[in-house]
Amino acid sequence: MVTFSRFSLVFCQSKSLTLRQAAMALMVLMLGFSLSGCVGAVAGVGAAAVAAGSTEKGLGTSISDGVIKSKISDKFIKTNISLFTNISISVNDGTVIMTGTVEKPEYEIQATQLAWDTRGVISVISEIEVTDKSSLKSLGKDAYAQAQLRAKLWGDNSISSLNFSVYVVNGVIYLTGIASSEEEMTKVVNHARKVKFSHDVVNYIRIGDDDRS
Repeated sequence: MVTFSRFSLVFCQSKSLTLRQAAMALMVLMLGFSLSGCVGAVAGVGAAAVAAGSTEKGLGTSISDGVIKSKISDKFIKTNISLFTNISISVNDGTVIMTGTVEKPEYEIQATQLAWDTRGVISVISEIEVTDKSSLKSLGKDAYAQAQLRAKLWGDNSISSLNFSVYVVNGVIYLTGIASSEEEMTKVVNHARKVKFSHDVVNYIRIGDDDRS
């Protein structure tokens, strides 16, 4: 069993750490777990890191959390009914948290993309579990590539890292989210193209949020 008590103690005592430095420390820890095969631990550390990340609040709107949840649920129903029946959605100040199970990794990517495409959403956190992993050929390498890219995004001060979701499936990186400009989107894509253990990048990032429904 992996515990984080020692790291947490160091983190709490290092009052001089900036928010981004703390996030980077978590990302380095994630990379270590990925390389050692502790894939399950990555998700937990990732969730902790999300709480300390950076996001572009200006990209969201004043749309209420209830309206956002209803719109995402409606998109799930119209696009793929299994997303609606298997995924639970909670929204807090524009941050969407999704939990539940889906059969294929493609469904988690689809759910995340639909959430990002909803007006008022400023961040998407997926805790969805994929039940059928038979199509996943390189779980360890995918987990490492995903953690590596997240670390690159967190370490780039010109990128609002929580505005983007990253998935790696069989060496293919899928990017979703909202960029404040074409320049920011290009930086995210360029980081993705330099990640080890990946051979392709699929970009679903939107620029701005005016056309989201």
